[in-house]
Amino acid sequence: MFLSLAALRPRLVRVSIVEASRATLGALVGILLTGLITRASMGEGSVAPMLIAPMGASAVLLFAAPSSPLAQPWSILGGNCIAAAIGVTIAGLVGDPILGAALAISISIGAMLATQCLHPPSGAVALTAVLGGPAVLETGYSFVLWPVAVNSVVLLVAAICFNRLTGRAYPAPSGKSASHIGMRAGLLDVRPTDLEAVLRQYDEIVNVAPEVLEHLLEQAQIRAFQRSAGQLTCASIMSPIAATVLPTTPVRAVWALMLRLGLRAVPVVDGTGALVGIVSRTDFFGAHLVDQSGRLKAWRVGLPKLRVQDIMSRNVQSALPATFVSKLVSPMVDQGLHQIPIVDDSNRVVGIVFQADLISGLFRSALEGPLGTES
Repeated sequence: MFLSLAALRPRLVRVSIVEASRATLGALVGILLTGLITRASMGEGSVAPMLIAPMGASAVLLFAAPSSPLAQPWSILGGNCIAAAIGVTIAGLVGDPILGAALAISISIGAMLATQCLHPPSGAVALTAVLGGPAVLETGYSFVLWPVAVNSVVLLVAAICFNRLTGRAYPAPSGKSASHIGMRAGLLDVRPTDLEAVLRQYDEIVNVAPEVLEHLLEQAQIRAFQRSAGQLTCASIMSPIAATVLPTTPVRAVWALMLRLGLRAVPVVDGTGALVGIVSRTDFFGAHLVDQSGRLKAWRVGLPKLRVQDIMSRNVQSALPATFVSKLVSPMVDQGLHQIPIVDDSNRVVGIVFQADLISGLFRSALEGPLGTES
């Protein structure tokens, strides 16, 4: 049976012109810097274009797919350096370039998988080391440091700066997902451990991090259940306020409160109880007040003097108790809000809707009646 042409075409999701332009411009900047470094190290000889080629493949991942596990810092640095070292070793031991190329690439793949730094362009680095000729052989293991490691660092630094300047999170957040919202109602409670178990059972390299898969699943659930929201209001799904803080509350006290109560965010109110802002764990990380393990950086200069007003988000999107739940879907899905305070007519906080509340409420609504159809 012959495959149709449609079956051969990858099912890539189309991105906007803005995103395509961002990736294109980023690759231009990154490769230009990398090319200059390569030319400075190897000169104008015929070897230089071959050395640039693997970095071009890395640029595709770093600028066009920065959330991919294959594009993370350890992947490019570890993958390229390990592959370069293996390639140089094989080039010195095996005289046949074809056999050497096959051995270098296969061993590099095994080594990268074992060290959790799989980076497809690193295969080209190993190939370059084997087929680079006298220039690489004379350089020896110095080839690993210069130009491979140097070029990888230059391209990586360019990717970090460019992606962050253009609004892309890079390196991608690791560890526990920041947006996990296990449904308190106990329905469709898909957790990170479930996704990891499925991926292990799938037993194949998937070019997307479990955290990203979890986030996409959450957003898909929200959009699907939106069709069944009907007349569901915020008052029927909101959680009670566990705590509020004043703008003058020390950040130390707020962080301790959030850890003790397991809160991701706390509304900030004035003396009358009116909402004036919100402080979240994201604000703490953004202000570099906590480390990756979630511990407050006690050594940080000026920490004792910092107050909530110094780090809180002031532009807070809120809703009334009578607001239809469907109105919250766009802010939570498109804007990435993890919680929305609910206020009364006097702007006093009366509750809060988390993503968990939203999905749980929409799911209950779905069980009570058939899903509507999209117009």
